[in-house]
Amino acid sequence: MSDGLTRRPIAVTMGDPAGVGPEVAARAWAARRDHALPPFVAIGDAATVGAVWNGPLVRVGSMDEVAATFADALPVWHLEDSGPLTPGEPTAAGAACALHALETGIGLTRNQASAALVTGPVSKHALQGIGYTHPGQTEFIAERCGVTATNAVMMLAGPSLRVVPLTVHIPLAEVPERLTGELIVAKARIVARGLKRDFGIEAPRLAIAGMNPHAGESGRLGDEEIRIIAPAVAQLVADGIAIDGPFAADALFAPGIRDQYDALLCPYHDQALAPFKALHFHDGVNLTLGLPIVRTSPDHGTAFNIAGSGRADPGPTIAAIAMAAKLAASRARRCVPAA
Repeated sequence: MSDGLTRRPIAVTMGDPAGVGPEVAARAWAARRDHALPPFVAIGDAATVGAVWNGPLVRVGSMDEVAATFADALPVWHLEDSGPLTPGEPTAAGAACALHALETGIGLTRNQASAALVTGPVSKHALQGIGYTHPGQTEFIAERCGVTATNAVMMLAGPSLRVVPLTVHIPLAEVPERLTGELIVAKARIVARGLKRDFGIEAPRLAIAGMNPHAGESGRLGDEEIRIIAPAVAQLVADGIAIDGPFAADALFAPGIRDQYDALLCPYHDQALAPFKALHFHDGVNLTLGLPIVRTSPDHGTAFNIAGSGRADPGPTIAAIAMAAKLAASRARRCVPAA
């Protein structure tokens, strides 16, 4: 059945070697039994792991080696040395290593050697310094997978809440012009499909927040809800997607309301992420819907300020690995013909 896919190890890129990625990958392995984590391989410079962790590690060059060694040591798919490195101080060589790790992880997952991809945190500034032009890792992964960036949808998922920001890393002043009916419809459709394929929710229920306070109060506080959001909701309902709204955002996240829905869509970044992180700062996972592969990521950055101090929390990485395994298993089940 689906065991062939779910037994494949998960590819975990360590991100910028000067950040906390190497440490949290290693500490996730150390906690593997406590959290019943599946086999995974850390991709990057093996020396960066040894610099911040004194546990057992083994260099591997195939997924068969990962499966054979995972019980006794952290498998590391070693790439080029990232050169002299001080934790917390990013370098061009380190950025190049992070990019190579990302490309390697995508390749392993695209060719199904890996069941899923978990991406460690990178420094966008350091990557831009070596000529990287994508806004983030998601856009790069989408391009390598043959998916347009607009069809790769970011979702934040935790034990009690899933949110989708409809616009992401743009200034707040640009949200009114970037939030269109076409954008809402396209992303809501991808979210509904993703909830079915990746989470096994056969009849997803969505809700969307208004952009303005009190959802515009019938146009008194803004008319985007009337002009843009409500017509998009009507179109989605006509297409057979269960979606309600626009709701006043301050009420939508109340337990009695949010619990009725499988995902909440929000017009702008912080409207979705602020309440999500208040609830799931340590166990929230960033995942990408609309890709041909499963991709998750811990919901934090490089944390250069604590890199090498031993204080990095592996919880988000553990959650990202566990969710990647869950999503891969869900996809595998859906791909198995009915008996």
